[in-house]
Amino acid sequence: MRVVVQRSKAANVTIAGEQVGAIDKGLVLLVGITHEDTEQDLKWMADKLSGLRIFDDESGKMNLDITEAGGSILSVSQFTLYGDCRKGRRPSFMKAARPDHAEPMYHNFNELLRNKGIHVETGQFGAEMDVSLVNDGPITIIIDTEEK
Repeated sequence: MRVVVQRSKAANVTIAGEQVGAIDKGLVLLVGITHEDTEQDLKWMADKLSGLRIFDDESGKMNLDITEAGGSILSVSQFTLYGDCRKGRRPSFMKAARPDHAEPMYHNFNELLRNKGIHVETGQFGAEMDVSLVNDGPITIIIDTEEK
């Protein structure tokens, strides 16, 4: 499982011009699932993200997690995070999980975050989406369960 984490001041997802998810302060998560991902990977990632201290405290130091900062999450499925560009000019997506595995894993992951008391908005799995955000900082971090 690979997640690109972006701290944001505001973000939204639209499909065909219609807004389907939006947050103010919080995190935008671009979520990639691979074939080998398990429920344990989902739990590990949800724990890591919910406790990630990347929000500023009153002294301006990154000392607060998303709950302490009063933030929300906008979670967007993105199989292209597993694009392999080592050969040729067209990325291979062989490492990305097929939808029958990835979609339930993605929904379970979002539910794990909600169970931690975090407000989670989403895009729509498999849809062509436009994602807009105001990256706060900018702060962007990549977390991969292969490197845990």
